[in-house]
Amino acid sequence: MGYSKKSVPLFKNKGSMTPDTKKLYRTAFGLGIFTIVYNILEGIVSISFGISDESLTLFGFGADSLIEVLSGIGIIQMIIRIRTSGSDNRSDFEKRALRITGAAFYILVAGLVLSAGYNVYIGHKPEATLWGVIISSISIIVMIILMVLKLQVGSKLNSKAIIADAHCTRVCIYMSVVLLISSAIYELTGFGWIDIIGTLGLAWFSWSEGHECFEKARTEANCSCH
Repeated sequence: MGYSKKSVPLFKNKGSMTPDTKKLYRTAFGLGIFTIVYNILEGIVSISFGISDESLTLFGFGADSLIEVLSGIGIIQMIIRIRTSGSDNRSDFEKRALRITGAAFYILVAGLVLSAGYNVYIGHKPEATLWGVIISSISIIVMIILMVLKLQVGSKLNSKAIIADAHCTRVCIYMSVVLLISSAIYELTGFGWIDIIGTLGLAWFSWSEGHECFEKARTEANCSCH
């Protein structure tokens, strides 16, 4: 039996699809994979330096990044679903991933708030926050590029779900800005309370993300961040 020399699509599809559309879905899938890999690396590096520098804000930022990996897996599943069936309804896997991610965010919020309260009690200050400045600056640049690329792909595919995912990237940008501001202020002034304030800022956004996850699991609503 002979084999066709045509390239095999990344995913099977019952309907016809133009080469340009296939390429766009491959791009969306590639962006999703990159987001997962980047969040894993960012999470590990941030947690490591957060521990060594005793910066709760940087540690919390890293923990959030690792939780975002769970969300990223759900996004990959979403792209596969849209690519194969065109269905707008979330699969059971996606809903389960959203609930697990939401619960993880709520646990992170509790941990950050309790840790911030303990640091206030003992008067703890970070050893340094330079790595917080570096990591947050890189994160802002990467997340902005990802958001723009996802918006472009989503617009060309006319996919509300992919566009919504792109808008949700803004929360990651906001959290990076919180880390950047708190780290920069401490590095320049030595004002110890800013690490606590930054941690509570991250806790607020983490709570918002957790609420968003459960809302999306309960309904078919897309991200409302924008």
